[in-house]
Amino acid sequence: MSSAAARPGTRKALLFALAAHGLSAYYAHGQWMTLAQGASLAGHWLVLKNLRIDAAERRLLAELADGLARQIAGSLSREAGLYTAHEMMEALDPNYRSELAFDLLDECDRLLRAHGVAD
Repeated sequence: MSSAAARPGTRKALLFALAAHGLSAYYAHGQWMTLAQGASLAGHWLVLKNLRIDAAERRLLAELADGLARQIAGSLSREAGLYTAHEMMEALDPNYRSELAFDLLDECDRLLRAHGVAD
C-alpha cells in the first residue's frame, strides 16, 4: 500500500510530537536531539501513520520543533519543564486530554503559519 499525502493537521501534530520527544530527551539525558535525529523521527512517525512529507519539509519541522522545545525549556524552571515534557508525551495518546497540550498545539499552528507551512 502506498503512503497517502499528509492530511490537514498532520504537520501540526508532527511538530508537536517532535517537540515533545526533543524536550523529553533533553530532560532525560541532558542533550538535545540533533536535527538529523528529529528528521529521522519525523520519517518514522509518518511511516507509522502511513503518510508522507518530503525530506526538506521534515527537516524544517525538525528545526521548528527543536526551537520550540528549547524555547519551552529556556522559559520554565526544571520542575515546570519536566511537567510540560510529561504532559506533551502523554498527549501523544489521542485519548489523553490536556489544556497545556492544546495551548502548545496552538503554538505549533502559529509557528507553521509564521514559516509559511500550510497544514
